[in-house]
Amino acid sequence: MTSGALADLPPSPAVWCSGLRKRYGRRTAVDDVSFTVGRGEVLGLLGPNGAGKTSVIKMLLGLVRPDAGEVLLLGRRSSDPRSRAAVGYLPELFRYQPWLTPTEVLDLHVRLARADVPVEERRECLALVGLAERSGDRVGGFSKGMQQRLGLAVALVARPELVVLDEPTSALDPIGRVDVRDLVLSLKSRGVAVLLNSHLIGEVERVCDRVVILDQGKVAASGTLAELLGQHEVRLRLGEVDGRVEERLRAAGSLARSGDWFTVGLATEDDGATVPDLVRDLVGMGVRVHAVEPVRISLEERLLGILRHEEAAR
Repeated sequence: MTSGALADLPPSPAVWCSGLRKRYGRRTAVDDVSFTVGRGEVLGLLGPNGAGKTSVIKMLLGLVRPDAGEVLLLGRRSSDPRSRAAVGYLPELFRYQPWLTPTEVLDLHVRLARADVPVEERRECLALVGLAERSGDRVGGFSKGMQQRLGLAVALVARPELVVLDEPTSALDPIGRVDVRDLVLSLKSRGVAVLLNSHLIGEVERVCDRVVILDQGKVAASGTLAELLGQHEVRLRLGEVDGRVEERLRAAGSLARSGDWFTVGLATEDDGATVPDLVRDLVGMGVRVHAVEPVRISLEERLLGILRHEEAAR
């Protein structure tokens, strides 16, 4: 293949993993997990405690050796230390030396990463996470939320192409959570890939392009939000309805009735014409249409439904 043809090839995914497995004694923590994170994509990892999310992240980053499976980071095998050179990581549990200042913590991590990051850029990184005014204070006096902000700065300071965030908002107040959301969206706009593990489903729903749901160490579901949420619904409050009208409602999708309210489940491939056409036909059939309300299932409802289905199947 010529060099010109190689240049035309799309870049490799930021993360590619296949068939990851990990056992701790008799317990299988991760069982045949596979997924990818594209360049500039935000992927959310969801699942209950003990689902294997942090174990997956540690295997991706080479902190835990998988019993089976393969990992590529930014086009390199995870066994190659160079694969992690452009990766920023905020672990779920971390501590910094309490006698250091945020400036000194960043200086240390820049040296460890062997990155060429000017002093002014390091200051900007602290400002980005809201610690500019505390850059000279000792870390030992910081609250958990402030330490979380410092952890974010450490993950970002070496200009990563992939950022892995394991519960990044666990110690933050609502304002801090909004700051992290804006930060993730800013990274995405710059083409940085983000792998986000969070229990805050609302935050995942706001920032993620795709979601992988883990349960009992396995992938229970994965896809874009549109694919995972499956159907969206529309509720109609109608006047007198006969069998002919109900037949027309069922032609649009699944149907449920409560009094004079009718809920129609629409498929994701709906082109946007189903509801207007349905209302037109109902009016043409002489039905009084008093209200039309769109209803969409939330990611939290979908997650709970998937987990309950998995539990019932075991």
